[in-house]
Order: sequence, then structure tokens, then C-alpha cells
Amino acid sequence: MSDDINYKNNPLHGISLKNMLVELVDHYGFEILFAYLYINCFKTNPSIDSSVKFLKKTDWAREKVEAFYLYEFKHLPRASDEQFLLPPRDRIIPDDQQPGSPKELSLEDAQRLREKRERKASERGRGGDHRMGKSQRDNRSGKQNKNNTGPRNTSGDRSTSGKPWPPGARHSSSPAADTPFDPWAQAKIKNKERRDS
Repeated sequence: MSDDINYKNNPLHGISLKNMLVELVDHYGFEILFAYLYINCFKTNPSIDSSVKFLKKTDWAREKVEAFYLYEFKHLPRASDEQFLLPPRDRIIPDDQQPGSPKELSLEDAQRLREKRERKASERGRGGDHRMGKSQRDNRSGKQNKNNTGPRNTSGDRSTSGKPWPPGARHSSSPAADTPFDPWAQAKIKNKERRDS
């Protein structure tokens, strides 16, 4: 790490998670935070302490709140593609970018934004509301998640993640990638063998 990089220009530098959350709740309230971030700790019996406890344990949610703090509350310009791959606390904010006044947010704007995101996701074929967490960004950027001790999957093949393939999904790493993957194939083979014997 070189000394000429100014990490201190990042508004998250030196602020605790609790103090950041207090600022956000004082300005926007839990209802707006839930509407924009869609994190359940802001909806179900919300409190600063319970939210801090959840965010400390959940990387993707904490990074989402920190990004909201930087780009909505501190009104900084969006990060470059290279900086976007980093967690918000590790991002370098150029010296010429200074925090502004918080954006005015409303529940109606949050609903329009959510509908726009869902429409874009369905147009890309993802179907529904897709959120990319830190581990997914790490995989995209070639980093290995320190909590993930299993094999890293970069091919898009979900089989190493422990999640089953949805019906009709295509198995990208199989030799016959153009045939649908059948998650019940082994059971069908065993049942057929039992009937035949």
C-alpha cells in the first residue's frame, strides 16, 4: 500500500457502523432504508442495535448500506468499474470529489427504482430481483472468499455451490451442454434398475 493514496477522503474512513446507521436513520428513517435497500432488519422490529448486530454478521448487507451511505447520503458520484469491485470502505474517493448534501428520497421513488431493476433483470434473462453479494463480486474479480474453503467456481456452474439446478436449467460444464440438466436423473436410474432386476 502506497502512502500517496488518500483513503481518508472516503467518508466511511473512521466512522463506526453504528454511527453511520444513526446518521442514516436520523435523516431518512427505517421505512425509507427498507424501501431502498430491501434489508429485513429495517422492516421487522427495527432498531439501531439489532440492525448493527445483523450488519456486522452479514457482509453483503453491510456493503449495501455502506454504498447507500456513500452515494445517496453523502451524494458522491458513482464509483468507477475498478473501484466498484472493492467493498465501499476500501474504495478510493478522488480528492476532487467532496461529499454533498443528502439526496431527497421518497417511497414512490424507491418503488419506481425497484420496478426498473426488476424489469432490467428480467430483460437480461435473470428473472426477478437479482442482487450481487461480495462473494459473487469476488468471484467476478478473481478473488477467493476467505470464508469459502470449497472449490471456487468461475464457470457459472452452480453444482459446486451446493444449490440444486432448477428444472429445465442447462448445465454449462457438461459435455452435452445443449441438453437440459435433470436433478432427479440418478434416482430415476436407480428406480429403473430396481424394476428391471
